[in-house]
Order: sequence, then C-alpha cells, then structure tokens
Amino acid sequence: MRIGPRLALGLVVLASLAARLAAGAILPLTPDEAYYRLWSLRPAFGYFDHPPMIAWQIWLGRAIAGDSAFSVRLLPALDCALTSLVVFDLARLAGLGERVGARAGIWLNATFLVGLGGFLAVPDAPAALFWTLALWSAFRGRRGAGAWWIAAGAAAGLACLSKYSALFLAPGVLVWLLLDAQGRRLLRTPWPWLAAVAAVAVFAPNIAWNAQHHWLTFAKQFGRVRIAHLAAAALPKFVVDQFLLLNPLIAIFLGLAVLRRSAWPLLAVCAPFVLYLVVHSLHAQVQGQWPAPLYPSLAVAAATAAEKARAGSWLARLRTAAPVLGLGASALALVFACAPLDGRLPFRDPVARLRGWPGFAAEVEAVRLRVGAAWVGSRTYTLPAQLDALEPLHAPAVEIRERARYSFETPALRADFAAPGLIVDEAGKVRPGYLEGCFASVRPLCEIDRGRGGSITRYLAFRVAGPLRDIERDGCQP
Repeated sequence: MRIGPRLALGLVVLASLAARLAAGAILPLTPDEAYYRLWSLRPAFGYFDHPPMIAWQIWLGRAIAGDSAFSVRLLPALDCALTSLVVFDLARLAGLGERVGARAGIWLNATFLVGLGGFLAVPDAPAALFWTLALWSAFRGRRGAGAWWIAAGAAAGLACLSKYSALFLAPGVLVWLLLDAQGRRLLRTPWPWLAAVAAVAVFAPNIAWNAQHHWLTFAKQFGRVRIAHLAAAALPKFVVDQFLLLNPLIAIFLGLAVLRRSAWPLLAVCAPFVLYLVVHSLHAQVQGQWPAPLYPSLAVAAATAAEKARAGSWLARLRTAAPVLGLGASALALVFACAPLDGRLPFRDPVARLRGWPGFAAEVEAVRLRVGAAWVGSRTYTLPAQLDALEPLHAPAVEIRERARYSFETPALRADFAAPGLIVDEAGKVRPGYLEGCFASVRPLCEIDRGRGGSITRYLAFRVAGPLRDIERDGCQP
C-alpha cells in the first residue's frame, strides 16, 4: 500500500515525538536545562543569558506534569512536532506542493540537530517554532489576507522573546519582499509595517525588563557582535558543523537549492542571519545550535531541490537515503544515551555529562553533612542548577562567581555566606589560591567522582568559611 505524503509526515512526527518524550523522561537534564529549570521557579520577563520564553515553557510543563526531566522537556518536544507540521503548510503556501512540504517536515526531523536535540529544553526550540510561524503567517498575508501580517508580527515578537537571533527576521522578510514584485507592492500598504509594530509590542516586556536591570541580557548577548580581532579559523568549523548537523545528505540538496535558487523567498529570509553567522565566525566560534531557527526553511529549500532528482539517478538514491540516515542514526544515538552504561565503555563516553548525577549529588550531600556546611557553591553556573534538580541535596546550591546569573533566586535558594560552605568544582577549574582571595578559611577535603569507567568526571571539594567580601552582591572575584 502506498502511503500518502500527509500520512507519512504524520507517522514520522508522531514516532519522533514519542521517542523524544521517552528520551526526555529517561535522561537527566543537561547542565543548561537544569539552569533554565531554575529560571522557571520564578517566571519573569528576562534573565541574565536569554529572554524568558524557555523559562515560561518549562514553568508550564512543570505545572502540567510535575517537577521532573519529562515535564521540563514537554513543551520543547511539542514545539518540535508542531514546527514540523507548520513546515508542511509553509511549503504548500509557497506553492511548492504537498509532497515537498511532507518531505521538508520529515527532513527537518532527519537533521541531526533536531533528531538528537529536538527534546532538549533550550531556547532554540521555541525560537524555531515562532520563527516558522511568523513566516507561515507572512505567506498567508502575502496571499491577500492582510490581517495575517499582524499574526506574523506577533509570532516574530514571540520568537524574539525566545532568542534574540529572531531580530534577523525583520531584515530577512524585508529582503524577500524587496526582491518580489508583489512584495514591493505590499510594502506600499500598512500591513507589513503594522506587523513590525505588533512584533515590538509583544517584545516590549523584555525591553522594559532589561531597562530595569541595567540592560543585563542585551549586554550579554549583543556583546558577541563586537569584533576585537579577525581570525578566520572558526569559519571552516562553522561550515563543517552545519554540514554534519544538517545531515550530510540533506546538506547536499541544500547546496543544490542555493545554486538553483529553489524556494528562494525562504532562502532570502535566511540570508541576513546567515551573513551575521559567517561574519561572527571570522572572529569567534559559532555554536552549532545557533542556526536552529533557520532549519525549517532550509529543510523546505532542500526538499524542493530534491523533488527535481530524476528517478533512478544517484540524487534520487541520496533523496531516499537522507531520512533513513538521519532518523535511524538519531534513534540509535538516543538509545545509546538512555542505556545505563556507567563504567562499561572502553572509550570516553560522548554523553558523559548526562551520567552519574544522582550518585554524585548523594555523595556531595554526604560530604556537606560531614563538614557542617550550610550551602554548596561552585564557580560554574550550571553545577548548582544540576544539584538543585536532584533530591539528595538539602541545602542551597549557588554560583559564587557571577552572582548576576542567579539574580532570579528566591529566598529559599539563597545561601547564607556567613555560614561555612562546601565548594565543589571540576578538577582543574578551581584551586585553593583563588578561593583564598574570597574566604579566610579554605580547607581541601576530597575528590568526588561522577560516573564510572569511560564516563568518569572528577571534582574537588573544599570547605570554606569567613567571607572576605560581599559574596552575595559581588561574587567571588578576587
């Protein structure tokens, strides 16, 4: 029996969602996810690192399903599934047909970035969804229903509340409309400009929050734009990373799409952000997940190019193999990550940072009780978040270096730095000399291992007392 495009897409989306929810329930939170979970304990309009959408989604997931790894990841996993469906209709609205739309939705799940990370509670998940919804609404608006431009603006504002990279949506849409005859006529109407007003209105609460907090997040994120020196070494890495994360076979079709200008309006919208990423890579490293909001559009462009492959050609065989490679390899990788393999690997475990946390937290708590520490601290911002998410620890876990990162703390999360504390950090990242600039008493205690065998990570523990500065206000910055 031949399966139609819509049914094929629906089956892949449902199967992928089920796999992501299962992995999300089994795997411990990553360090950044644990940090964002702490944000959700005190919903706000902004935070040190990012705008607030991921915290809001985690808050809603925890309200629905309790405080667990599954609930933290529930909404981001649903974001990924919904994005796949919106991609289908986006391709249809762009005049590319249902078969291209279904292939694009399937291929989005077959990219390794989404296939391996589509369940993670990170800002990229809602950013990709709202970016795609903004484009979907804009394409509807271009077909004559002007009010859809207001929806496009609202979605763009929500994308900006997810991640500031969505600010590149506006110049991208402007490039698309300027290159299109009907788009140029639209620019002479109020609708695209009302969309911009709607986007600013939705984004305004985060702007106001930053104004009240010394432009904290803006300074953190927009500081990346500053070019101190040029060093093109990161550009080849950026290209290779994206070739692999897209899925090499899908990347080949994306290259053909660029050469043939397939689905050119979507590629035009992507262009300003891609240009920024290329420029950024000339002076600093681009993290692999940064282009995530572009992946839905890139999947449509690649699927459009693949549609032109002749039956029986080598391109047709690559077209068939692309989703098999992406979905199959991602499924195997998730099974490996979920397997309880502590100590059973003869090589360094690629997912070591997910292993051994409950036992590690229990040992930290045992050491804390033994030395009479009232709080647990770390120089890294993620370790306290990981410890707080685990039940064995019954004391505040805090970051002692950049206290601004933890400005969201509730009174219950704050440490009494006047009381003795336990500092725990990875070996090599903390030393007694550093701590002695902040505390009158620094006593090395022991090593604490997380994981076993191929997944072991070693930590050092210190008992500290007698703060020499206001740690709560200034942090430990000797």
